[in-house]
Amino acid sequence: MEGVLAVVVIIAVIALGVVVAIHAHKKRQERIAALSAIAAKRGWRFSEQRFRDHDEQYAHFEIFRRGHSRAAYDTMAGALDVFGENSYAQAGDFTYKVTSGTGKNRSTRTYHFSYLIIELPYRIVPDVLVRRENLFDKFTDMIGFDDIDFESSEFSKKFCVKSPDKRFAYDLITPRMMDHFLQGSPVPGLPAIDMENSRICLSDGRSRWQPEHFEQAIAWAERFFELWPEHLLATLRERWGVDSSP
Repeated sequence: MEGVLAVVVIIAVIALGVVVAIHAHKKRQERIAALSAIAAKRGWRFSEQRFRDHDEQYAHFEIFRRGHSRAAYDTMAGALDVFGENSYAQAGDFTYKVTSGTGKNRSTRTYHFSYLIIELPYRIVPDVLVRRENLFDKFTDMIGFDDIDFESSEFSKKFCVKSPDKRFAYDLITPRMMDHFLQGSPVPGLPAIDMENSRICLSDGRSRWQPEHFEQAIAWAERFFELWPEHLLATLRERWGVDSSP
């Protein structure tokens, strides 16, 4: 009797595993189809392939340097209008692993998150980081690593802004731009921007977006670009010109 029960349990476990695998495969195919449709609608390319060199190309963004076995996948890429220029944009999912412990206590955990990267058409743009304030930011403020404060106490309380060029940050983060950030976004982890090497990355490095979130992230970014003051754009054009590199 015990032998029969053990066989039944084994069969049940196998059946459950098959059901879970089928469900996961179905969800995976649905996601691929949805992202492929978004890319096609925009005239972008889509690839399921895992790109192992993504973390090297975008190593200046901290979120792509975490852990090991890093790769970008389900990638959408194409042109996006930025300040009247066709700029390169890329969005998709990214994965990495973190291994901890030793011997029998050694374990590996896999993480996934989504992102949107947009190339700016100007060759040199000062770095700027804008994200929601957290306890670590409050701690660094206490020991002298202040973020940039603005006239809006509500904005300064909710968002951490850092830049080596404070004048640029003040010119960029106007009252209208503050309102754009304060209005929030339906996309998990946004609004948050990391602007480095004349590229902007939208992601919190933790959240994996639903397909519709990618379109919402792009729409948020397009509004972000619309709010750049004209005098700031004129200065960038005069100093550095448009980047015509591929």
